[in-house]
Amino acid sequence: MSAYVVMVRERTTDTEAMARYRELAPRARQGRDMSSVAHYGAHQVLEGEEVEGIAILQFPSMAAAREWYESPEYSEARANRLQGSDAKVFLVEGVATPIA
Repeated sequence: MSAYVVMVRERTTDTEAMARYRELAPRARQGRDMSSVAHYGAHQVLEGEEVEGIAILQFPSMAAAREWYESPEYSEARANRLQGSDAKVFLVEGVATPIA
């Protein structure tokens, strides 16, 4: 069953660290079965506080998403994201049958 990593960047705190993150993060995607469903495009906050951006990544399973998130390649990128922003990251399992 598909799984999604939802990344919500609330604010940037260090632009240099975020520049390093943007350089390193694509390398962590190489050779992985994953796709970008949404990537920091236009968004509207319907409830809660405004955020800078949202990214949604799709994986074939929760295990595949965790493997990517905990991989050495993404861990290096993640360290820069953690230094450079206030954010929340969620791992969400998809549904087998779409809800009608």
